Amino acid sequence: MRHLIVVAHPAEDSFTMALARAYAAEVEKLGHSHRMHDLYRLDFDPVLAAHELAPAPNQAASSDVAWAQEDMRAADVLCVVYPLWWLAMPAMMKGYIDRVFAQGFAFDLVDEEVQGLLAGKRAILITLSGASLPVLQQDGGWGALQLLQDSHVFRATGFEILEHLHCDAITPTLAQSIAQEHLARVAACVQRHFGAS
Repeated sequence: MRHLIVVAHPAEDSFTMALARAYAAEVEKLGHSHRMHDLYRLDFDPVLAAHELAPAPNQAASSDVAWAQEDMRAADVLCVVYPLWWLAMPAMMKGYIDRVFAQGFAFDLVDEEVQGLLAGKRAILITLSGASLPVLQQDGGWGALQLLQDSHVFRATGFEILEHLHCDAITPTLAQSIAQEHLARVAACVQRHFGAS
């Protein structure tokens, strides 16, 4: 099975990156292959250009987008890993979605409705927040996030979301024991969905 891991965090030693590496290590233990798109280290350009909004017929995608789309096309599973800033994905990840999940690749419009073109692929979302999940649920933020990100991005383009794993109360002073618990949750998630039955 082929996994594409897309991760967005500016600090290479961040806990976000540690979670992405934990996912990669666990799929390797299962004998699966993976590619990791570390958007900041790749210096991915998140800015959608005007010509990308309505490309001319038969116009090839920019080389960075074409490369990203080819890796997504080849993958069976997409794992995205990112922190929630202002209850949204970082601009880098949003820019990746804007450019890579392009019309004609990830979706088409049929009678003014989005038709996902990535059906048959599965996704695991791993997010982090400083706020606790109960606080996010109580103020309605968690429901809004699931609607806008899970449903209106990933499900709309055809992905079957296997799990949205959220690590909450992540702060710069995160205790090592709590960090290890979250890393173990990522490993358990991989085993739960892809381990031998």
